[in-house]
Amino acid sequence: MRVLVTGGTGYLGRAIVQALAACGHHPVVFARRASGSGLPGTLLDGDVRDAAAVLHATRGCDALCHSAALVSIWRRDPSEFDAVNVGGLAHALDAARALGTPRVVYTSSFLALPPAGLASPIVANDYQRTKVAARALAARAVADGAPVSCVHPGVVYGPGVASEGNLVGRLVRDHLRGRLPGLVGADRTWSFSFVDDVAAGHVAALERGQPGAHYGLGGENAPQMRVFEIVRARTGRRLPRRLPYALAIAAGAIEEGRARLTGATPLITRGAVEIFRHDWPVDSAAAAAALGYRATPLEEGVARLLEALT
Repeated sequence: MRVLVTGGTGYLGRAIVQALAACGHHPVVFARRASGSGLPGTLLDGDVRDAAAVLHATRGCDALCHSAALVSIWRRDPSEFDAVNVGGLAHALDAARALGTPRVVYTSSFLALPPAGLASPIVANDYQRTKVAARALAARAVADGAPVSCVHPGVVYGPGVASEGNLVGRLVRDHLRGRLPGLVGADRTWSFSFVDDVAAGHVAALERGQPGAHYGLGGENAPQMRVFEIVRARTGRRLPRRLPYALAIAAGAIEEGRARLTGATPLITRGAVEIFRHDWPVDSAAAAAALGYRATPLEEGVARLLEALT
């Protein structure tokens, strides 16, 4: 298949592109700086906020994988999240509808789902708010007959750039360098999704996912501190401190003020602290049954991350 991958130069997007190429598909990489990415396939520079550019990129493709997203805990202008995370999906859906693209996979997020113990999603920050809104947009498209399936990765991690799209990689890197102040919600459950597993799950969803289906692409559901217990066992480095929520909220308020003054991304926000108060397991049973999805054990994944960092 010729597959358009929006956001194809992002942390997860790159892995999806490489997985598609490895499986014999032809990826069409669409991103603002795709042409300099060195990725396989056709490289198209463009922005998901530009409907005409998305339509042009989609033309001639057999499938569309919409993985583009603004992944961040803060922006000075919150409307940036709406334009990319909701508007970008709308443009992709419109293009697929106009051209009759038969397969669409949308990369949602575990944060668009309710945390454990709640019936509805929470809205703690603008990233989460817009991913919840985008999931609703995808559901409306399915109700109108669009051939869209949604995948919900957990906390994606692994070797590669330590960006906001690879939070675990960044935290472990900072911990090894002695720059991690501590963990907020250290004993809360996360689903640790190894990046190569998630990329393979996207390829499987593009090949045989069912319209309207939702597939959790999780990993080992474990406390956040478990990652650092594995790091300690392999490196001897002490565990990071557990930061109290009250201290984290105060730090978030200070960081948000600094961000408004300087424009720099805050280290933490009060919205992020609210997310860290909850458990976020991901159920991957549907993906395992329908797509053959398999999750790398956390110990193995962290070991591979450490190999890349050291």
